Amino acid sequence: MYEKEKGLVDAFLRGQMDRRSLIRGLGALGVSAATAGVLVNSAATRALAADFDWKKHSGKSLKLLLNKHPYTDAMIANLDNFKELSGMDVEYDVFPEDVYFDKVTAALSSRSSEYDAFMTGAYMTWTYGPAGWVVDHNEWIQDESKTNPNYNWGDMLEGVRKSCAWNGRPGGELGSDDAMQWCIPWGYEQNNLSYNADMLEKAGVGVPTNMDELLEAAAKVQAANDGIYGIGVRGSRSWATIHPGFLSAYANLGENDLTVSSDGKLAAAMNTDVSKDFHAKWVKMIQDSGASDWSTHTWYQVGTDLGAGKSAMIYDADILGYFMNGGENAMAGKLAYAPFAAKGGDPTPNIWIWSLAMSKFSKDLDATWNFMQWASGPEHGLFGASQMDFVNPVRSSVWADDGFRQRLADSYPGYVEMHDVSAPGASIKFTAQPLFFDLTTEWAASLQKMVSKEVPIDEGLDQLADSVNRQLKDAGLG
Repeated sequence: MYEKEKGLVDAFLRGQMDRRSLIRGLGALGVSAATAGVLVNSAATRALAADFDWKKHSGKSLKLLLNKHPYTDAMIANLDNFKELSGMDVEYDVFPEDVYFDKVTAALSSRSSEYDAFMTGAYMTWTYGPAGWVVDHNEWIQDESKTNPNYNWGDMLEGVRKSCAWNGRPGGELGSDDAMQWCIPWGYEQNNLSYNADMLEKAGVGVPTNMDELLEAAAKVQAANDGIYGIGVRGSRSWATIHPGFLSAYANLGENDLTVSSDGKLAAAMNTDVSKDFHAKWVKMIQDSGASDWSTHTWYQVGTDLGAGKSAMIYDADILGYFMNGGENAMAGKLAYAPFAAKGGDPTPNIWIWSLAMSKFSKDLDATWNFMQWASGPEHGLFGASQMDFVNPVRSSVWADDGFRQRLADSYPGYVEMHDVSAPGASIKFTAQPLFFDLTTEWAASLQKMVSKEVPIDEGLDQLADSVNRQLKDAGLG
């Protein structure tokens, strides 16, 4: 780096100029915005070495198990900076999601030491943690001799951070004082609305702000636009159908999946009057304005239909709408974003959190933590968010960055505002317990039966609650 460029970057890192001024200054020197980001990230990485001995594990190597994802792409693109900073080597295996979690389960259940750290969802740690397959990361976070003083754990968005911590007791509150930090948040998804602005405008429909408006808007926009359906939501027989838009709306209405008694016993809670009313509306929305093959729709089909112009809206992960607004998607540049609360008012989305976790069977946990804190640190978070597709970042400092916010504002209308208003209420809304995947998959199967009119909604929810209660009792939880 030449002296003038270095001087500008150093001034930015010292807080003496904002990102826009830096970009303008470097631009005058012939440096592109993309190259400017690389220079800043490289300088920030070198600056880390001033306050912490990153090379204490120099010469060591570790191996990661990773899901194929833009978060992984951002980490790999920045990995040389970590290698230079730490003197460590990092190897990795990357697998597509349809086989990824099986790979993780196989490695952990066999107590394999092949992988030192891996990507995981927070829900998965409700199995991994009590089984003794992952560590309580608090041990490292709170150790000043092992953690960079600028790591700033409190910079993590509170709802996200707490959603990755659980005390291991079925029904225990996430993020409680006695919780174990089973994984480290890396990137997350809020569940809100992504929509085709032209299609809504053609129908003369405003962006819906509650459940009744969503049903009406989906029907009207479908009627006004030939060959499309109104709203995309997931429908496959999987736990993944329940956790995005469906659970976000359900929880916003004040409903719970389970109740927890004073003696810690769990019981089904999805057959209340409010729940039955909500299910009736959700089912009608799918029947009237959903995909004809809704029962096969996963994350992939929901997203690609929006990107191809086959649907007008999706109520799903905001980052899914983000990805559909770029690349070679037919609707790239035509999508917009809005927060959503089923009862109106403040949104409280359920979230999915891609996280990093250290395997209990790692050959060197301290060396692995060296990588973990870098990969989840603010410097890498800002690199991924500003230079790659690392959305949504989990750090407040990254969301406060003017350059990142402007990048979103320029191409993703409403995205920043949607995130800002939703973040305070965003967290995992499920009850933490070991039967999570079984019970939510059965819930999805019941929903399919309601949509196909195999069972009336009230009866179907009563049957589901009875089945859930039997399973909880059989497992000693109810």
